[in-house]
Amino acid sequence: MRPTLILAALFSAASLMADDSVILAPGEPWARHTIDNSSRGADGVKLGDLNKDGLPDIVTGWEEGGVVRVYLNPGPKKAGEVWPQITVGEVKNVEEAIFTDLDGDGELEVVSGTEGNTRTLYWHHRVDGAWTTQAFPAAANTQMWMQAAALDLDGQFGPDLLVASKNKGAAVSWLQGPQKADDLKAWSLHKLRDAGWVMSLTPHDMDGDGDVDAVFSDRKGERTGVFWLENPGVAANREHATWKEHAVGGLGRQVMFADLGDVNGDGLLDVAAAAKPVEIVLCLRKADGGWDEHGVKLEGANLGDAKAVKIADVNGDKLADLLFTCENAKGKLEGIVWLEQQREGPWKQHTLGGPEGLKYDLMQTLDLDGDGDLDVITCEERDQLGVFWYENPHK
Repeated sequence: MRPTLILAALFSAASLMADDSVILAPGEPWARHTIDNSSRGADGVKLGDLNKDGLPDIVTGWEEGGVVRVYLNPGPKKAGEVWPQITVGEVKNVEEAIFTDLDGDGELEVVSGTEGNTRTLYWHHRVDGAWTTQAFPAAANTQMWMQAAALDLDGQFGPDLLVASKNKGAAVSWLQGPQKADDLKAWSLHKLRDAGWVMSLTPHDMDGDGDVDAVFSDRKGERTGVFWLENPGVAANREHATWKEHAVGGLGRQVMFADLGDVNGDGLLDVAAAAKPVEIVLCLRKADGGWDEHGVKLEGANLGDAKAVKIADVNGDKLADLLFTCENAKGKLEGIVWLEQQREGPWKQHTLGGPEGLKYDLMQTLDLDGDGDLDVITCEERDQLGVFWYENPHK
């Protein structure tokens, strides 16, 4: 009986997910609410509770505008209005901004990364109540910094920084924190892997050993695809040990932003990556730790080029759906859509943003208006739509 039961279980699990085909489905664009469109080149949205009111706030770098801003979540009743803002720093070519508490004082600060000719990592923090901006000397004028994440990697002093970059000298690295975080000259940079153009960098314990590994997508260079680097542990990191690399999928493809989540409902963490030209690479985790790769090609005639994917249950049916953003969405092309997962059959592709917007970015999902469904936060940096959120029409 055992082989029969195993086969039945496998068939049942497989039947709980849509196949790799996509069909167009009816729908109307979601209502868009502007958070801020007063600068130029909004480039990414990351979350954290800066003012400790229990509501996730947003931090964004404006690449062409040269400012790093925090947007204070006003709560459900006022979420549709322009949000209160704080400019925490002014830096050129800003590409990345995250919340973190590097000095352990219980107050969130911001770390930003820049590309272009600036190529520096900055710490934006409050001194005597006023925001100040300082560069990390070890990462100043060195690489085009694209991604950052804060976590304690060596088990001493406090958070370190996982960082990644693009183009000449690109790498996935970690910036090791000293005993006193404000001693910026004492931070040291350690390379983990050469890279081409890292789009995503996500800390997650991939092997269940209790420490946090690094999942990343690399779109350029000799080794493109989605990979994860195995954290050797705090003691080994103090000796700057090598992190073992594991391939996930999308190898040899130009993969863009990736996301982690359980796509097929089997309790295992999967990876989804947007891939050029207009595709989602689904890497489903297997029980033995390997990956089962699927290519979901969107109906791309009305879409721009792949930029980002987000795993989320959009319509509340307990099945993970896929949100998808584009760049180069010129003219009447759409820049953001969502794919509805069915228990069997194809994915249903629905409009979300309509034809407005040219270059979208990564997404965050939150119930901003308090109606019980997930809304979508993102940004657009060419038509100057700025930072905004889409109101989910599902109830």
